[in-house]
Formats: sequence, C-alpha cells, structure tokens
Amino acid sequence: MGQVGKTAVRNLAIVCGLIAVSAIAAGAQGVQGVGFETNAEAYVGYTYLRFFELPNLTQNTNGFNASVAFYPRDRWYGLDGEIAATFGSEAGTNSSLFLGMGGGRIRHRALRSAEVWLHGLAGGGHATPKMPYGGEGAFAFEAGGGIDIDSRNRRLAYRIEGDLVGTRFFDVFQYNPKISVGVVFKF
Repeated sequence: MGQVGKTAVRNLAIVCGLIAVSAIAAGAQGVQGVGFETNAEAYVGYTYLRFFELPNLTQNTNGFNASVAFYPRDRWYGLDGEIAATFGSEAGTNSSLFLGMGGGRIRHRALRSAEVWLHGLAGGGHATPKMPYGGEGAFAFEAGGGIDIDSRNRRLAYRIEGDLVGTRFFDVFQYNPKISVGVVFKF
C-alpha cells in the first residue's frame, strides 16, 4: 500500500473513531433517541473505495456518496438509489470513478437509538482516464449494509456503511471494498 493509501486509511480510521466516541459520549450523558420510523431519508457522506482495476494495478480513492431511500407506508423494505464519486491518482494522472445505482433496501430497528439495514443495488460506472484496455463505462453493482445511529434530533442520524462494489471494466471483474461515513436526514 502506497503512502496515499496509508494516509487515506488513517484518515478514515480517525473519522470512524470520532463518530464512535461521539456516540458513546452521547449515551453516557443519558441522551436517547425516540426510535421512530420514517417514510424517506437522504444521506450524504465521505467514501473510501479501494479500486482493483487490473491484476497488479490498484488505487485508493476518496470522495463522497449520496443516497435516498423511500419506504412505502413505514414498512421495513423500500427503494434505494445512490450516486458516488471517488477520486485518486494513477501514474501521476488524476483519476475518477463515478457510480450510479438503484435497488432495494431492508431495515430493522435493532435498538431504540439505532437502525441496521442491508441493500442491493445495480447500475453503471464511469472511470477516467480512458485506458487502452477498454471503455470508460461499465456495469456496476453494490451489496452491503450499515447502521444509522440516532442523534438528539429525531430527524438526524449518523451512518457507518460497508459495501462491496462490483464492476466490469476492461473485460475484467473488479470487486472493490467501500466504506462510508456521514449524516442521514429523515423525512
């Protein structure tokens, strides 16, 4: 792992640690969420993705992702849509990976102040710079889940998410781990 990768992993660990400490400190102060179900939510956050482009060619990318989910009639299942943009450097050239996907999501209120969820998405991806091995566009899918930890405000939560993103660029399948942290707005 190069210096950029070590720095990205260190920064991600710091962000995850700060979120965990904040959640523990809030619990120690007696702050409790109300644990209510909502019909819709919007999320925005930081994303780290390790992109396995080709055998022996890997890059660490950082960026953001945003998603929306809709649960009809406060049900435990719903529709999910997500976009992600991550950026890195490859052989001294800036590179990017954009993803846009949609699919289904299930949720369960595990604790009074936390909700766990799983999702499966499919869509497309776009990678730059163009490489001689094939086109810039490819099929993409994502499977994973996360936990939403409620804040004092019942319309706001903090999310920690882990996913496996699959793509097929350059006639090669890539299976890329993705970690995200951010804020959820509930409607």
